[in-house]
Amino acid sequence: MAGLGILEVTDATFDQEVLKSEQVVLVDFWAVWCGPCKAIAPVVEALAAKYAGQLKVTKVNVDQNSATPSRYSIRGIPALLFFKGGKVADQIVGYVPQDVIDEKIQRLLAQVGTAVN
Repeated sequence: MAGLGILEVTDATFDQEVLKSEQVVLVDFWAVWCGPCKAIAPVVEALAAKYAGQLKVTKVNVDQNSATPSRYSIRGIPALLFFKGGKVADQIVGYVPQDVIDEKIQRLLAQVGTAVN
């Protein structure tokens, strides 16, 4: 379910792709059976396109990768976690409109000096 500009991450690749990333990383925890996950997927894809080169966007299928969601206490999906410098900088649980996610991204990118005007 990963779209253009979105990287599918697994338990095995999470540390390398997310925690060691130089960029701010958005991680979308999702599952195939999750209706709200399907609803938010086009929003995540649009944001991946908008912030290409500034924000790394990844997805973790919680049914295929149980260690990572457990490690971050993911209890509901969709869950969007924002990582900066290997640590969770913000999070959103459940479906929210694109502008809410966009606002969080803008704030995080502004903190690292790469915000889009």
